[in-house]
Amino acid sequence: MPVSVFDMQSLQHLWGTDELRRIFGEENRVQKWLDFEAALAAAQAELGIIPPAAAREIAMQAQVENIDIAAMSAEIRRIKHSLVPALKQLQSRCSKENGEWVHYGATTQDVVDTGVALQLKEFHAVALRDIKAVGKELARLATTHRDVPMAGRTHGVQALPITFGHKCAVWLDELGRHHERLVQAAPRVLVGMLAGAVGSQASLGPKAEQLEHLMLDKLGLGTPAISWAPARDRFTEYANLLAMLGATLSKIGNELFNMQRNEFGEVEEGFSDGKLGSSTMPHKRNPTSAENLAGLSRPLRYNAAMMVEGMVQESERDGIAWKMEWKALPECCMIAGAMLFQAKNLLAGLKVNADAMAANLDRMRGYLLSERVMLELSERVGKQTAHEWIYEASMHGITSKLDFADAMRSHPGLSKLLSDAEIRDLTDPLQYLGQCGATVDRVVEQQKAWLQD
Repeated sequence: MPVSVFDMQSLQHLWGTDELRRIFGEENRVQKWLDFEAALAAAQAELGIIPPAAAREIAMQAQVENIDIAAMSAEIRRIKHSLVPALKQLQSRCSKENGEWVHYGATTQDVVDTGVALQLKEFHAVALRDIKAVGKELARLATTHRDVPMAGRTHGVQALPITFGHKCAVWLDELGRHHERLVQAAPRVLVGMLAGAVGSQASLGPKAEQLEHLMLDKLGLGTPAISWAPARDRFTEYANLLAMLGATLSKIGNELFNMQRNEFGEVEEGFSDGKLGSSTMPHKRNPTSAENLAGLSRPLRYNAAMMVEGMVQESERDGIAWKMEWKALPECCMIAGAMLFQAKNLLAGLKVNADAMAANLDRMRGYLLSERVMLELSERVGKQTAHEWIYEASMHGITSKLDFADAMRSHPGLSKLLSDAEIRDLTDPLQYLGQCGATVDRVVEQQKAWLQD
């Protein structure tokens, strides 16, 4: 019976997708071991190390459908070895003579680590596809809402006017860097290994280097310069890149979660018939998609931290740290993949309430335009004096419950410098959006290259 949130039928949709479960499921894990053995045998046959007939039969039988996983698992528990039971079953599927050549010269970690690299290769394609889908949604939102004004907030409170398109463009720009990092990391991470027991390749004979290149070329993986059995930086880098990506997606989810608060009401995630917010409060429409997206990055970050711990290896290799990866790395990928999938759907269905944004922009009654007034007055009385006068007017006005315009009219210095028409103009938030529109255009244009199909 499933005990993990990744596998429970009632919860698994929050933590992964069917596609990701296939990639990191046990059957695919075992298939990747078999792919290694088939590629090894084929390469050895080409180099005259094993008979071609043996390589052909090993490749033909190296299918997970030929492995009894339940029996394999029982044997793993009996003999306390994670790979040999699968190899025994593969051997038994071959003729006696050909089966003797299975796993010739390789060691367990060669198989398992290369298998993980093959799983990561599959995941990497999915991640790049889905990060592009998220990027396209952000580009659409940035362009559509390029000129929709809203309150920009710093330290949790209103600061200056921005546009919603500008907010989305900031997210898009950051996501583009994550895409670039993942693309750049692929040649470092998607690397296999055929190093032997201690990395010396002694069991592989004089053609060891040629054999490793040939085998890994068949698998579509890079070839290392030396054994990386005790050097876990490749997988750790990838896990931590996913953690960074997850942090960005979490930030987006958290922001959209807060923007859906009734007091703001600036956006609303897509609502479907039958969606229920509470077992006791029938009226509720909870921001469940945004909050799930915001929360998932926490276990992702902790799993990435576990991968860093796994870099501390004993001698030429050991199982103490290595086996932690079997939990942490697939979970990093599952969670990051789930976040990309959920972010795409959240953004695609997002409803933007421009009226609520405008109303919230007026909530400060003009005070968030204090910077604009200060800079305008700086040319007349100097920046420090302008700052002091506007501070005095603001503190008096807020205490006396005046709007910003009336607070300036009541200040002796400001009332002499500014006419009513100037005050009205200087407190219009639409006149102080700076370069928001231009930067949205620039970011969307810069990101077009990787967002195109």
